[in-house]
Amino acid sequence: MNKINLFIFFILLLFLSSCVPTKDLTYLQDNGQIKDSIVVNQSVRKPYRVQTNDILMINIKTIDPKVSTMFKPSDRTQSINNEQTLFFEGYTVDDHGNVRIPVLGEINVIGKTTEEIRILIEKRLLEEYFNIEANLFVSVKIAGMRYTINGEIKAPGTNTLFVENATIMDAISNSGDITMTGDRKNVIVVRQYPHGVEMHKINLLDKKALESPYYYLQPNDFILVNPLKQKSWGTGTTGIQSLTTIISVLSLVTTIIVLMQL
Repeated sequence: MNKINLFIFFILLLFLSSCVPTKDLTYLQDNGQIKDSIVVNQSVRKPYRVQTNDILMINIKTIDPKVSTMFKPSDRTQSINNEQTLFFEGYTVDDHGNVRIPVLGEINVIGKTTEEIRILIEKRLLEEYFNIEANLFVSVKIAGMRYTINGEIKAPGTNTLFVENATIMDAISNSGDITMTGDRKNVIVVRQYPHGVEMHKINLLDKKALESPYYYLQPNDFILVNPLKQKSWGTGTTGIQSLTTIISVLSLVTTIIVLMQL
């Protein structure tokens, strides 16, 4: 009888440990805190500073449309509506941190914000080519928030969000969400810096993730979602799956015992 009880206890333990609990699937939990809101430190959301391989969209307009066409990278008039067009129509930051603009030539933009680049270009144009009557208008934007996501995600791959600000939750949602066997407590963000590449871990189950500087995407981020241990066990992720596995194991054990007694 003791052996039977021990066997039943083992089966129940396997059943409970093989399921993925709800607390491992719920994003941004408050962990017992009663506050309805969380204040995000503004220093976390520092303006992005341009790095090599970024693609910028620089638009220069004046009161004279013919003059404005001189500053376009090509003679195309089609609208920007896909990533390939962005690559060919945008200004790619080279390994020296420069972009090459028609008429103006090379301009160093590495480490600058888009606002600082706009002011720099506008200042040069007013000093060298235009006066205030030209109604000069300059806009500078990052050509989409490009990221790569891999691991336990429903739609891994490289995607681009055409927004100025995006979060890691936006990237996950855009990629079909993390699978049930994905470890939301152990999401890795590989980020490029001027001095090299760094890896950061973020726990998306904790509400404090909102305060993390890695919660906000930067261009060319690589996001890796590691698997939970339940996946390596192969016993199932839901109660039904685990129960099916256990019944299969019991059937196999019973068959072996019957065969041995023949």
